[in-house]
Amino acid sequence: MEIIRKEQGVLTMSPNNKPVKKVQAGSTVVFETYDCFSNQIQREDQLFSSVGWEQINPATGPLYVEGAEPGDILKVEILDIKIDQKGVMTTTPKLGVLRDYVSGETTKVIPIREGKAVFNDKIHIPIKPMIGVIGTAPSGEEIPTGTPGEHGGNMDCKQIIKGSTLYLPVNVPGALLSMGDLHAVMADGEIVICGLEIPGEVTVKVDVLKGESYPLPMLVSEEKLITIASAETLDEAAQQATINMHQFLVQQLEFDTDEAGMLLSLVGDLRICQIVDPLMTARMELPQWILDKYEYKIK
Repeated sequence: MEIIRKEQGVLTMSPNNKPVKKVQAGSTVVFETYDCFSNQIQREDQLFSSVGWEQINPATGPLYVEGAEPGDILKVEILDIKIDQKGVMTTTPKLGVLRDYVSGETTKVIPIREGKAVFNDKIHIPIKPMIGVIGTAPSGEEIPTGTPGEHGGNMDCKQIIKGSTLYLPVNVPGALLSMGDLHAVMADGEIVICGLEIPGEVTVKVDVLKGESYPLPMLVSEEKLITIASAETLDEAAQQATINMHQFLVQQLEFDTDEAGMLLSLVGDLRICQIVDPLMTARMELPQWILDKYEYKIK
């Protein structure tokens, strides 16, 4: 099994990034990851402002997958996510949804005990480790790892968890996959610009699909098919995520255009991923049982 150490990382996703490792399609790879603060905050007297934006959201990689060519799809199966024994949260004035209500910089170190995040003496929250930043290189200008887009990136979709499979575009030879920004647990919205930020490691299996046409980024879990979209406004992101799912129903399941819209209005759940990054991210969720009824399998 190949391992990419956390020290091998990038702060932008770029076609010019040199791969730190090359593997064959079908390989299993472990990505060690820093937390979103580059592991610079260890105590509650260390504040967000002490880190510096140039160290925020490092992503381990990039990984070059042999045989991946522009126009292909990179299939990333999330086999496991292991996290540290403590995570960090911060607040900062003028950032996040509560920008006008946060009184000052605050850091909270939250331990993980028996599978729960110990927020305080009364509140112990079951963990659900997820990947905040995961994406391939764009074909054009580099994109900061803190920004989401059609390439993936900082989508902060809390459904990118162990057992799910993410489909990403291949824009450059080798795809150049990078990931980081793990959260022990995070709610939809990520309203103070962080979940429970935590170091860890992610084990994935990477493969290459040729000749397929899926709306990307796309996520598949045991219960849901999910289309993800990012845009300057939440309205635009929500609309694009919905259009992407609608097109999937029309193109892959051969639904009539109007009927596909009706179905999504009955069983398609439109949800917020995050509203605090340079672009907003939304997702449309379709129950897997719909695909089962049509005997359709995602490759």
